[in-house]
Amino acid sequence: MSDRIAGKVALITGGASGIGAACARRFAAEGAKVVITDLQEDKGHAVAAEISGHFIAQEVTSEDQWRDVIAQVLAPHGRLDILVNNAGIIGGGSVEDCELDNWNRVMAVNVTGTMLGCKHGIGAMKANPGGPSGSIINISSMAGYVGLPGAVAYTASKGAVRLLTKSVAVHCARTYKTIRCNSLHPGAIDTPLNQAAFAASGDPAGMRAMFDTLQPVGRMATPDEMAACALFLASDDASFVTGSELLADGGWLAAPSPL
Repeated sequence: MSDRIAGKVALITGGASGIGAACARRFAAEGAKVVITDLQEDKGHAVAAEISGHFIAQEVTSEDQWRDVIAQVLAPHGRLDILVNNAGIIGGGSVEDCELDNWNRVMAVNVTGTMLGCKHGIGAMKANPGGPSGSIINISSMAGYVGLPGAVAYTASKGAVRLLTKSVAVHCARTYKTIRCNSLHPGAIDTPLNQAAFAASGDPAGMRAMFDTLQPVGRMATPDEMAACALFLASDDASFVTGSELLADGGWLAAPSPL
């Protein structure tokens, strides 16, 4: 623990479990004041209590709720330094199987929710005492680089997040100079979201083994490993990093295996 983000105020969506909860714990351990949001209220309150942070129930697709969340962050803290747009869902199905309602929900959460976070996060960051400053981290996926045939909505959404990040980064660099935006691209991570998908497959052990072997390192990553990547992007160590993609996939894309 080196207090790499000491005194900074961080907002993390989808912070009740998985990568979001790991980021909340790591950021708090590194000195940040952390606010998490989620639809999982019991888990969210538990994580917030653990880190002496604050929990807000949020539907990230609602712009009114984004306005309210930002107001609740600014009221006690007076600033926003770090935003992690982590809230996301998985939508299965090929292009022929994908139901429109499923497509729309995945796009709403993964893309629109991220865009709204960037929009309102920048609104807070540009008004920070001392001048505009901040780091936005959008959680994409290795699926933002390649087509997963059985997950058309998820793949499309994560590709959209990848390029959304670049647009936001260039806008912020040219307009404010010191507000950064980067994307983090995990491979297969051992999170509750994936565990639920394994359970639903009918062969949890087989699915887990398959995802382990897809990555040349021979295992899935832990949420804590992704939190360490997010910490770098959030910290001043990454002060010259914006519009970039941090790929943390255990070598998956270096030696791709078909899905």
